[in-house]
Amino acid sequence: MQATPIKKAEHLLCIAQQIAESTPQFFIALGQGEGNIRSNAFTAELRRQALRAFGRDYSEARLCGETSLAIDFYFPDEETAVEIAGMLGAPNSEYEKDIFKCILAKDRGARIAKLVFIAKPGSAKVHNQPGRRAIAQFVQRQFGIEISLEELVNPEFE
Repeated sequence: MQATPIKKAEHLLCIAQQIAESTPQFFIALGQGEGNIRSNAFTAELRRQALRAFGRDYSEARLCGETSLAIDFYFPDEETAVEIAGMLGAPNSEYEKDIFKCILAKDRGARIAKLVFIAKPGSAKVHNQPGRRAIAQFVQRQFGIEISLEELVNPEFE
């Protein structure tokens, strides 16, 4: 019996988890400046390792026509977009913008049935609040895009 292969978004989550665990103090909030630098380094390493794992560059997918908007990762064969969201609970979260990028990309002909957010611990609590749930339900109903969230796990709190 052959095992069912994991989907690319799940594999990407595993890669992200490994990078997070090998990055000192990854799960400690650093604030603007330092936090942005660490976030950019994390994303760059995730792109490098994903390219090696998948044998193809699925990152920075420019699916929104003439705009400069890009989806962090797009797996066309699985109709899945992935956004690396860090802390979705932060006041400057790009939750709505990331969703809108997928709607815009779908309007431009991209096949997107699922949007997966990969975020830090604590994001699920905010993702499950009534406002966010209402947005996710609306997007599913009106645009056929299922929104889900996968949290990275801080091994110190397992």
